[in-house]
Amino acid sequence: MKKCKSCVTYTMKEKCPTCGGVTVSPHPPKFSPADPYGKYRRALKKEAGVA
Repeated sequence: MKKCKSCVTYTMKEKCPTCGGVTVSPHPPKFSPADPYGKYRRALKKEAGVA
């Protein structure tokens, strides 16, 4: 299942059949306690002032 970034339509295709936009997975990435990129992601969030 994928979701269009433009018109928020759900589809199974790589391109949206409604608007032709790019589709992405609507699910977050799986959690892993041994996250190799967690340190970098937290640093970017801190730098951006999000968290």
